[in-house]
Parts: sequence; C-alpha cells; structure tokens
Amino acid sequence: MNQNTGGSTAQTNSPHITLTARDYEQLAVLARAAANRIPDVSAILTEELERADIVADGRPEQNVYMGATVVFQDDTVGKVQTVSLVYPAEADIAQGKISILTPIGAALIGVRVGDSITWETRAGAERRLTVLEVREPRAD
Repeated sequence: MNQNTGGSTAQTNSPHITLTARDYEQLAVLARAAANRIPDVSAILTEELERADIVADGRPEQNVYMGATVVFQDDTVGKVQTVSLVYPAEADIAQGKISILTPIGAALIGVRVGDSITWETRAGAERRLTVLEVREPRAD
C-alpha cells in the first residue's frame, strides 16, 4: 500500500489500484492536458496513474474503471451514493455522472470493491470513502 503524506493535493492512505491499459493511456493524456487549467486535480490523477498496476486486456474485476457505476459510502458522514465515473465532457452531477477531473473522481479510479481511500475536497476537507460495488455502465 502506498502512503503519501506530503502536499495538499496528494491522496493519503491510498489502496492498491488497477487500471486497463486503455483507461491508463487516455487518462495520462487527459491529466497532461488539464495540468494548466486544474493543476491540483491533474497532479492527483497523475499520482494515481503512476502507482497503478496496468492490465492489458479486459477489465480488472471489481475495480473502478471509466464509465463504471460505483456505489460507495462516504465514511465521514455515512451516506451511500451511486455515481458513474466519466470524462469531463460527459459529466452531469444531476444525473450522477462525475468527472474523472474532480478530486473524488481521481480518488475513485482503479479502487477495488471493499477498499477505502482518503481524499481531499476542493475546499480542503479530508474525506474517506469505501467502494461497495462496481457495476457495468448505466444505460441512458
């Protein structure tokens, strides 16, 4: 398990993560493109990519991937939420679609069911969440 205690943009208490090669490649390009616009989230996403295990084919079983519907518990307040993790152009909070280029989106990518992660909100508050379920993408 990686521990990163430095800097306000780093996740702490980070669980092991696994990404598909396709997600890794697309997210690496996205993180570089976002570096000037939203450097804090770009840095978080880059850190996640650097520590990820990459699988060439298929999907890592029970890990959060792009497009997946994720059920998680906000351990800070006990609330269970269901969201889809999407690229920025598809984001729509009213429909439960959160962008990978948000602190929570960057925190969720690659996390396995049952794992918890601590992340920092844009307002600077530390939150902890636990992934309860990963489902196939929702049909709209």
